[in-house]
Amino acid sequence: MEQSRSRIAPKRGAERMETTVYLRLKRRIVIKQGAEVRLGDIARIVAEPELERKLAALSLLRVRPNDGDRLIVDMLHIVRCIRQAAPGVAIETYGEPHVLVEVTKSGQQKPRKIALALAWLLLFFGSGMTIVNFHADVNMPEVQRRVVELLTGSGDRHPWLFQIPYSIGVGLGMLLFFNRLFRKRRSDEPNPLEVEMFMYQENVNHYVITDEFRKKQEREPGGPI
Repeated sequence: MEQSRSRIAPKRGAERMETTVYLRLKRRIVIKQGAEVRLGDIARIVAEPELERKLAALSLLRVRPNDGDRLIVDMLHIVRCIRQAAPGVAIETYGEPHVLVEVTKSGQQKPRKIALALAWLLLFFGSGMTIVNFHADVNMPEVQRRVVELLTGSGDRHPWLFQIPYSIGVGLGMLLFFNRLFRKRRSDEPNPLEVEMFMYQENVNHYVITDEFRKKQEREPGGPI
């Protein structure tokens, strides 16, 4: 996703020696129900130390019960609040124009262990059945017996010396493919599963932000019907 940069100059009549505030919004945060959303919670701020502390504590909104479990804070609302708190500053923004705020009871996203266990079992047995069906389609036992016969010159109904290393190799190949060996990584390069999960999360965030922004416009006076 492309990163944007914009500069918002102070109003006319402000001091010549303008102070610049640099903002980079976070993509997504998790907050507790009824909590107050401050600028320091949703953005990284770079400014003069005193001004930075003041803006970090700047209140943007308070989560209400009817806001649901997701809401967005857009850059225009943030700029409006900063202008009210510090009228003479110039604002430079980087990155995302919106922040996705997820509201939970505890203010943290707890892992859903039951759903994780069910997903793990589903993937484990599903991938196992896929491997079994593949071997049945290509008649793998007959292929292995034929390979052993070509290598040794004699047939064997149960070529264990071939089947055992083959089974171990399938498991090791999966570990190497996903760049994992127990809890350690072979390199810093992301594996295909991590890339797919990242793309999925990006698409979900983009959809939620777009949908919440549409709902927000419909709720505002004069918004689309």
